[in-house]
Amino acid sequence: MRILVVEDEHKIANSIKKGLELESFAVDVSFTGSEGFDLASSEEYDLIILDIMLPGLSGLEICKKLRKENIHTPILMLTARGQVSDKVEGLNSGADDYLTKPFAFEELLARVRALTRRPKGSVGQVLSIENLSLNTLNFEVKRGKKQIMLSSKEYALLEYLLRHPNQVLSKDQIINHVWDYESDVLPNTVEVYIGYLRGKLGKPEIIKTVRGFGYKLEGK
Repeated sequence: MRILVVEDEHKIANSIKKGLELESFAVDVSFTGSEGFDLASSEEYDLIILDIMLPGLSGLEICKKLRKENIHTPILMLTARGQVSDKVEGLNSGADDYLTKPFAFEELLARVRALTRRPKGSVGQVLSIENLSLNTLNFEVKRGKKQIMLSSKEYALLEYLLRHPNQVLSKDQIINHVWDYESDVLPNTVEVYIGYLRGKLGKPEIIKTVRGFGYKLEGK
């Protein structure tokens, strides 16, 4: 899954990026409101973590503009202001959740997961199709009773496929959600990682190639 962090304090932004990448998220970072809005409105993200106090556009302005443009990506607001009125203002601007600084990374991660764990086909924190399951809390992947060990990028790719079962996903869609903006992704990178996954998941094969279009995780 791909997340945008818009935070002008470099230390906080880089710390969030590092922590989320360790949890297998692809993360882009912006340090200004204007750049953050440009990325949020032109790129496809699964979640935006948005500070309120930013140079250029404020987080509240960004949130309002995105909602006016019918961009409904979940937004988690960050702020040093903890008054109830500030929280209400943030939520009324279109944010989905609100976290006051300073915060523990564990709480941020819990809120990120809460905002992104409602996909079709999931039960709680477990994504599943046929006899394949992925637990987003402990990263456990199983096919039947067999546990499957994946690299962080293989895990992120499988999670994205599981969140869109029986949908044809293009290579560009996969790259945009599994790799961050700065990654140097070669044209055959997706093919290579699909091959890795197929090898580890075994038979019968459930990742189908739809020639000329992309890939589909097929099953019930």
